[in-house]
Amino acid sequence: MTDPNEGVSVIVPAWNEEAGIGETLSALKEALSASGREWEVIVVDDGSSDRTAEIASAAGVVLVRHAVNIGYGRSLQDGMQAARFPRIATVDADGTYPVRELPRLVAELGDCAMVVGARQGPAYRGSLLKHPARWAFRWLAEFASGTRIPDINSGLRVFRKEAAEAFLDTLPNGFSFPTTLTLAFLLNGRGVRYLPIDYAERKGNSKVRLVRDTLRAAQAIVTSIVLYNPLKLFLLLAAICCVLSAGLSVVACVKGGAFTLLAGEAFFLGILVFAIGLHAVRSGGPSGRRGPPEGDP
Repeated sequence: MTDPNEGVSVIVPAWNEEAGIGETLSALKEALSASGREWEVIVVDDGSSDRTAEIASAAGVVLVRHAVNIGYGRSLQDGMQAARFPRIATVDADGTYPVRELPRLVAELGDCAMVVGARQGPAYRGSLLKHPARWAFRWLAEFASGTRIPDINSGLRVFRKEAAEAFLDTLPNGFSFPTTLTLAFLLNGRGVRYLPIDYAERKGNSKVRLVRDTLRAAQAIVTSIVLYNPLKLFLLLAAICCVLSAGLSVVACVKGGAFTLLAGEAFFLGILVFAIGLHAVRSGGPSGRRGPPEGDP
């Protein structure tokens, strides 16, 4: 059993967040002071060109600075290196997360590896353009992990430092850090708990770019599956090939000709993809892991 009163290091990555960081830090200090446990707040200024670092310094928190913008994930990793306590919490500096809920997430950690604040509300649902990609990523992640994932990319979470450090060589520098960490835990049998939280409109300008970050999220999910459970991915691809083969076979029964050849080729491709998946598992060991990803594109 872990000590329920052990301290917590809260990491706040920030890049040009002068509009929201002051309020975020004030609310954090108030919530943590009332929690009755040791704590520290670490702001990682990721090459900001505004007053972000100045506001953080005036708030009396630990300040880590990057000379240039490196990325959200790199900021979290550098914050972890500076952390004094075995429990790590993360929260964004843009005012979107209810930091008053942080002590509740810390208390719920127990013997789990991580507790994630699962976002809900109109601000989280956002535009309709986000829904198809969010649904597809969630389905793929749940298929690979065999568990329900209410929110794979939430920025409000608490986890054990030593558990995350085991996967540092696979964690990217960009926005897909939370997604990769969640899947690394789930695909390696680490307990993850989800608690619903409200989500508000951000203060300041968003750094997220829909097309770019959608592609990076897709890369993070596929890379994590290939590293830790490759057979699931190859089974999915093989199943798609076999379904295509079945459809072409039906057409071949009616029209014949080239459709018969295409059906056979699709079936053969499915068998080949499945065989590659088996080889990936054998080559990478029990989890299929062979090495770190290249990082964000």
